[in-house]
Amino acid sequence: MRIVISEFMSLDGVVQAPGGPEEDTDGGFAHGGWSHPFFDPEVVGGAFDDALRTAEGLLFGRRTWRTMAAAWPERAGDPFADRMNALPKYVVSGTLGDDEVRAWENTTRIPGDEAVARLRRLRAADGGDLLVMGSPTLVRTLLEEGLVDELRLMIMPVLLGGGKTIFPGDGGLRTLELVSTVASGAGVQVCTYRPVAQASA
Repeated sequence: MRIVISEFMSLDGVVQAPGGPEEDTDGGFAHGGWSHPFFDPEVVGGAFDDALRTAEGLLFGRRTWRTMAAAWPERAGDPFADRMNALPKYVVSGTLGDDEVRAWENTTRIPGDEAVARLRRLRAADGGDLLVMGSPTLVRTLLEEGLVDELRLMIMPVLLGGGKTIFPGDGGLRTLELVSTVASGAGVQVCTYRPVAQASA
């Protein structure tokens, strides 16, 4: 399977709480819901529809999974929600209990201390895309471990001045190839990147 990352991102690289004011206030983050003024159904919505259409599974960190699990099961009957609910889902967490995981159908918990090994095996398996949305801590680990096959970034023309990011801070050089880009009327750049294999020294 390919591991594909899909993120709303500010121009200064912040991915924290794009959906609402109470989504994630860690660190005193006060701009929750910042993506709403830039959302349009054709370009930004279309990027999400396309990512979900090719997904054969969803992968989340604990916080993002909890947010999604509280929202999507209640939206049954909408084609997008029905697809989200039906897909196999994986959540990386060392604290979620099995009873909590049952709150969203088709969810499997991956213990945090087994995550990298388990995700390597999932990635090596046959199948389509394993789609990651949000989950900045998990995405950072995936990038650090070289487990990301594609980054789909919806870069919005706003500066947030700080907040959670998906990018590793380990000083490593990682080269990406720009595969496609589409601009919306609101100034959103939907950019698809794939890692470039680094030649050994």
